[in-house]
Amino acid sequence: MTAKERSIIADPALAPEGHLKIEWADAHMPVLNRIKEQFARELPFQGLKVVISLHLEAKTAYLAKVVQAGGAEVTITGSNPLSTQDDVCAALVEDGITVFAKYNPSPEEYKALLIRALETKPDLIIDDGGDLVTILHSERPDLAVNVRGGAEETTTGVLRLKALDKEGVLRFPMVAVNDAYCKYLFDNRYGTGQSVWDGINRTTNLVVAGKTVVVVGYGWCGRGVALRAKGLGAQVIVTEVDAIKAIEAYMDGFSVMPMSEAAKHGDFFVTVTGNRNVIRGEHYEVMKNGAILANAGHFDVEVNKPELEAQSVSKRTVRRNIEEFKMKDGRSLYLLAEGRLVNLAAGDGHPAEIMDMTFALQALALKYVNEQNQAIGNKVVNMPYELDESVARFKLESLGSSIDTLSAEQKAYLEGWQEH
Repeated sequence: MTAKERSIIADPALAPEGHLKIEWADAHMPVLNRIKEQFARELPFQGLKVVISLHLEAKTAYLAKVVQAGGAEVTITGSNPLSTQDDVCAALVEDGITVFAKYNPSPEEYKALLIRALETKPDLIIDDGGDLVTILHSERPDLAVNVRGGAEETTTGVLRLKALDKEGVLRFPMVAVNDAYCKYLFDNRYGTGQSVWDGINRTTNLVVAGKTVVVVGYGWCGRGVALRAKGLGAQVIVTEVDAIKAIEAYMDGFSVMPMSEAAKHGDFFVTVTGNRNVIRGEHYEVMKNGAILANAGHFDVEVNKPELEAQSVSKRTVRRNIEEFKMKDGRSLYLLAEGRLVNLAAGDGHPAEIMDMTFALQALALKYVNEQNQAIGNKVVNMPYELDESVARFKLESLGSSIDTLSAEQKAYLEGWQEH
């Protein structure tokens, strides 16, 4: 069967627009272009099956084509029901990649599409949020029979992997790409920071300057969201459970307080914790009329939707990706993108130049785990520093920048203890 015959997508006729989107990403991803040329020469995945589960838009599509250039038979599926772009799916099918994805499937359809992708019995996987790994370790372990290893994109997914590793039940090695320097320092901070506000601004069409933004969680993603909110002219409040991160937020110039207090002040709320129910019933009770709730964590559990519905007397869609919840006292609270990732469900995700580094890491991690899986063993490992640094060097070169190198004398000084 051909990729076209195997695939499940919404509309093959959308392919022309999808090709244009992928071409635009290609033109702005020089590091990935360089790796694609390397893969085309070396064919590191010749004869192997690779399954990718990521937010299925143009930048992800280009990563799939880079892996395909390395000789792989690539199958791709989504990692969020609302982030899949149907035109990009159609374009990939025309390019010989099998796609099991479409925009806004039901939860049951979404799960079934993930399983269909895994039924190819892949040799390697790229996961986002641990969905593929969870299926392979729970209901369908039979589909893991050929898996040599894989790479994980997100903080949420790495947490799930480490839990499997801690219990000693991880079935194959996984590289924690999320924990690479070129991932969290740039993707999580600058990528999330910009794309979250892109999604909020295009969805609401409201001014941010002069408003109060509550950023829930001050990890690398929260840092980026807060920084961009400040740049847009907002007053920023940070809520945290980690005292060290809270002090950092304070010294970065932001107010720090518990959510019970912050809930009274916010005009915009953005959750970036990776945890559930960080905004919930008691917080809705004290929020301002018109407060806007958005999530930038992987799963749609950070804003407690069942409690929001239970406390409201009516719900309606007032704009695309905006639901109004009318409270008993007449206040309106607004939830963006059904509480899913606002930067992808209501936007185009991170900028291409940022994902250039992240997806370069993914491609190199896949090659690394394929070559070193026996030596690694069934555990979670960090991205090798030399690969991480190589991506940074490639990026610098693409920007026309260069850096100094240590002399032999300087290296000896740093490595010794007798000279001073």
